[in-house]
Amino acid sequence: MIHDDFRFKGQRLQLVRSLQQKGITDKNVLEAIHAVPRHAFFDVALIDYAYVDKAYPIAAGQTISQPYTVAFQSQLLEIEKGDKVLEIGTGSGYQAAILAKMGARVYSIERQRDLFKKSERIFLQLGYNVKTFYGDGYKGKPTYGPFKKIIVTCGAPFLPDALKSQVEIGGCIVIPVDNGASQIMKRFIRLSEDEYKEEDHGAFSFVPMIDGIE
Repeated sequence: MIHDDFRFKGQRLQLVRSLQQKGITDKNVLEAIHAVPRHAFFDVALIDYAYVDKAYPIAAGQTISQPYTVAFQSQLLEIEKGDKVLEIGTGSGYQAAILAKMGARVYSIERQRDLFKKSERIFLQLGYNVKTFYGDGYKGKPTYGPFKKIIVTCGAPFLPDALKSQVEIGGCIVIPVDNGASQIMKRFIRLSEDEYKEEDHGAFSFVPMIDGIE
């Protein structure tokens, strides 16, 4: 059982107000940020920082993304209830939880076995319907596709062809792209079988996207 009290709820409300000031306008995103207990995805030693708008370390040398980054990517996805969404990089599980709370049907892939097991356990405790997979994000999940939306939560050197082929026509992929210390947040909208519209949405910093599994 994950404990949630008025202190945490108050901190979430303050976080939502901060995100609004930073330009997050999607009502569904803000409601999900307010509802999802981010502290449930933190190690106990760092729980007092759960509602600070910063990234923090988790297991396997990874991080839980900054709430603004989670909100920004979620807003770019333009989630509608029932959307089938593939997430590459489950990590802590927080981003997938936000999307599930927004009404998406989430399929999430994680290459780190420890993170895969931990996030799966948290989703069960919180009652979020997220289908989790231990595997290589570069390959996507073709047996469950196509997907209306795809989100990548790690810095990719390029947009993998497997992901391009697994998004529906009319759907989109939100992915940070670059090999360096920071990446450009991009949104690719699939217009036809072989045509994609590419948009740039500013610089962000993510842990690198790595192929294979551990």
